[in-house]
Amino acid sequence: MIAYLTGTFTTKTPSYVHIDVQGVGYEVQISLNTYSKIQELKQGTLLTHLQIKEDGHTLFGFAELAEKLLFIQLINVNGVGASTARMMLSSMQPHELSSAIASGNTVALEKIKGIGRKSAERIILELRDKMVKTGNDVVNQGFTHNTLDTDALNALIALGIQRNSAEAALKKAKVGATEELNLELLIKKSLQFI
Repeated sequence: MIAYLTGTFTTKTPSYVHIDVQGVGYEVQISLNTYSKIQELKQGTLLTHLQIKEDGHTLFGFAELAEKLLFIQLINVNGVGASTARMMLSSMQPHELSSAIASGNTVALEKIKGIGRKSAERIILELRDKMVKTGNDVVNQGFTHNTLDTDALNALIALGIQRNSAEAALKKAKVGATEELNLELLIKKSLQFI
């Protein structure tokens, strides 16, 4: 998996960039949100998500972690593909999109090209419970910048555990913890609840 790329932006368009990383050029699909953040930069870092399908490999890039994590959540919703998720992130800022989902605002989601009422309702149904209010921002639980939780969740999923089971086990492991947990210990404790 390619986690991020740091290099020189050789081509920048509102939908993709070419980034030269030590002589290797990568084409990275981006949202308008990311484009607005990098359009004045000659060099920079993009967080990435590599999507592998039988018809090709596509690299998606993000200027900030919240956008990447929201993209991953969106493409896990039944019926929402990478193109739709990118369109959603081009239409709204990540915090606005998270807020609309958390508050059940189907009208805001329906204003996005390619999102009808049924799609908006499905996105809200599948992601609303995963959203949590933190101060004035509404972010996904995985977006709370707690990389320990995110890393542990990703490790459990990589072990073949369903996301819902992994999230529930992580919560139980943290509630019963009597000591400071590191990644390895959190994963081990979580496995006891599966």
